[in-house]
Amino acid sequence: MGRVAELNGTDRVVVVGGGMAGAQAALGLRQGGWRGAVTLVGDEPHRPYDRPPLSKDVLLGKSDSTAFDIDWDHLGVELLPGRRAVGLRPGLLQLDGSIELPYDALVIATGAAPLALPGTEGAHLLRTLDDALALRALLTPGKRLVLVGAGWIGAETATVARQLGCEVTVVEAGPAPLPGALPAELGALMAAWYADAGIVLRCGAAVAGLEPGAVLLADGTRLDADEVVVGIGARPATGWLAGSGIDLDPSGAVLVDERLRTSLPGVWAAGDCTSYPSARSGTRLTVQHWDHALQSGSAVAASMLGSDAPYDPVPYFWSEQFGRMVQYAGRHTDADRLLWRGTPADADWTVLWLRSDVLVAALSVDRPRDLNQARRLIDRATRLDPGRAADPAVPLKAAAAD
Repeated sequence: MGRVAELNGTDRVVVVGGGMAGAQAALGLRQGGWRGAVTLVGDEPHRPYDRPPLSKDVLLGKSDSTAFDIDWDHLGVELLPGRRAVGLRPGLLQLDGSIELPYDALVIATGAAPLALPGTEGAHLLRTLDDALALRALLTPGKRLVLVGAGWIGAETATVARQLGCEVTVVEAGPAPLPGALPAELGALMAAWYADAGIVLRCGAAVAGLEPGAVLLADGTRLDADEVVVGIGARPATGWLAGSGIDLDPSGAVLVDERLRTSLPGVWAAGDCTSYPSARSGTRLTVQHWDHALQSGSAVAASMLGSDAPYDPVPYFWSEQFGRMVQYAGRHTDADRLLWRGTPADADWTVLWLRSDVLVAALSVDRPRDLNQARRLIDRATRLDPGRAADPAVPLKAAAAD
């Protein structure tokens, strides 16, 4: 991927995507001193908004909108809501309604779309504000809700549904909550949180399909359900890029270089829809979390304005579930050493992953100080003294061995 020339004052920048990454890209251009034309295109009929509150405050009825508190008019950013990107040619973005929007520089920030589960047509998906508002109207006391998937979104939605008085069952095909993200031994600890909240959790259970008023499992079990929500992950929303010349990986993520430039000159990408090279991880990463959208959105603006700084932050994610704050930073593999900081019997705990005693990842439950220190230690590839690191009374930063 060759070096792309910096923007000049006559260029028109178009950002496709009204989520965090797209909003940060547009905001970052203005904060970086760019005064040329900026247009922000979103496929939803709403002003750019934040997604994490959808499974929390919006479902709980505490908020009807999560729009960013940004004065777009004052910034001189043109908003085009309710316009879906359907194609791309060099210098020309194609929108639904046969609209063609010329650009000199483009940012792709269309995020990810939730995966549907075959046989569950008609089930709810939770991705947009309208999804959350529609589901909220249905989550009334006594409603029988079946959630398919015990991942992050499933746990958050189950938490809220119980608070609203619903009878909740969560079905997970894996052996424990958060399969693929965490070792089964850690996921099994979280299974107790479901029981404590009065939620029925069925792991190792595959869904065969839906019928009126019920979810059918592969083993023949019939679960009564007034409403069904599917939360089994998401894939990059990049189908509209077919034939554009933009290189994608097998999952559909946009391949970018270390400065978030795509294979098409004048086009960058940020957020959930990207695959970027991570020197610290030694591989490409596709990260579908809020912090990545925030950071990559700002980084893509800096790149467009000429920054040579490579994009390679410590991945970070957080989730509020069952009255707990769960945070994860870094990236671990099965080969890394898992080190407990405290014990699983504690009300709050942290686990660390070490690679030749270098901290590469951390998971904390209600121990934000541990996690904040871990992020800095991971960023510096810090070697730890395992004995001191395992003592929760010792500040994690004080366990550094070098």
